[in-house]
Amino acid sequence: MNADNSQRDLIYFDNAATTPVLSEVIQEMVPYLGNYYGNPSSQHSFGFKSLRAIEEARTHVACLIGSSPSKITFTSGGTEANNLAIKGCVSRTSINGDSKSVVLISSSIEHDSVLQPINTLKALGFNVKFVEVNKEGIVKPESLLGILRKEKIILVSIMLANNEVGTIQPIKELAKITHENSDALFHCDVVQALGKIPIDVRHLDIDLLSLSSHKIYGPKGVGAIYSRDKDQLRALIDGGGQEKALRSGTENVHGIVGFGEACRIAAMNLIENYRNVKNLRDRLIDQVLSTIPRSYVNGSLNQRLPNNAHFSFPGVKGEDIIVKLNEYGVAASTGAACSSNKAKPSHVLQAMGLSLLEIEGSLRLTLGHQNTKFEVEKVVLALEEIIRELRRHSGFANN
Repeated sequence: MNADNSQRDLIYFDNAATTPVLSEVIQEMVPYLGNYYGNPSSQHSFGFKSLRAIEEARTHVACLIGSSPSKITFTSGGTEANNLAIKGCVSRTSINGDSKSVVLISSSIEHDSVLQPINTLKALGFNVKFVEVNKEGIVKPESLLGILRKEKIILVSIMLANNEVGTIQPIKELAKITHENSDALFHCDVVQALGKIPIDVRHLDIDLLSLSSHKIYGPKGVGAIYSRDKDQLRALIDGGGQEKALRSGTENVHGIVGFGEACRIAAMNLIENYRNVKNLRDRLIDQVLSTIPRSYVNGSLNQRLPNNAHFSFPGVKGEDIIVKLNEYGVAASTGAACSSNKAKPSHVLQAMGLSLLEIEGSLRLTLGHQNTKFEVEKVVLALEEIIRELRRHSGFANN
């Protein structure tokens, strides 16, 4: 059976993990997999064609976040962008090789691509501090201020929107607190928020920002970093000096073209998509809470990405819900896709203070603009049956 046909009747509610690539994006990419194969560094017409395509894509990416194109550097994805922001900043500003004098701040609910490089630096002797979040997963500004007043900070890294529960952080306020009370750079991972809510780096006063293509209906394997000043970072990958020597390596031309087109489309449809997806999300949350006893929404109901619905169903295990939903033809997840193979409780839900029962029974449903009201109805009906069955088998009261 053709792969497209085999998935035609399935319902995809895991858009936070990845999104389908738009047909318009594929159409833009195809020529750079065929006729336009020149190396962008080559000094002839083949190379010039690829180079022009990259610069056009750079403009589209920049426009989506209110930046100038010169401040955008393409990477292999959000993970590389986060590593470049964190390690590149530390490498540039570390004083006389004394790691103990370098202090970094982050939150306890960041994506692993932020937490892992930070923990790697911590293991090497760097000083790391974590700000607290409240029960909705929102960073406490007073926690950040308290650390800034006590330490000499070089970098604050806090995400715009959480990848698990969808909570949106008060980034403008946090960046202002950082810049008013320290000389630190402010880095923001906006991978989940990109294309879903308005982002303007100038308005938010962000120094460094990480982006990814495959969360906004673009191809996998490409992302970008915004840096207000190129001298804020030191390259992690040396070589031919591509991307103004900040990220060497022959460019992924077709991927970059696809990313640029996805950004162009996202900017054009942002308001309409926000409204439509949020209406579906609100319908999903309302129906789940009204039809399934003892169901709870995790994270803020107000400061939340329009496509994210994160639930807890005490008395069942999230992994069992996922398996059952898949049998019903529904794709969902319990949290971050890149951490789904690790048998450990969600660090995000732990930081928010959820009980083990609530964490074990968690489910993330994330919608895209390709989803429909009919699909929402089918998912709610499936969930109602699944939770009732799983609770009956576990002996947990379903009332």
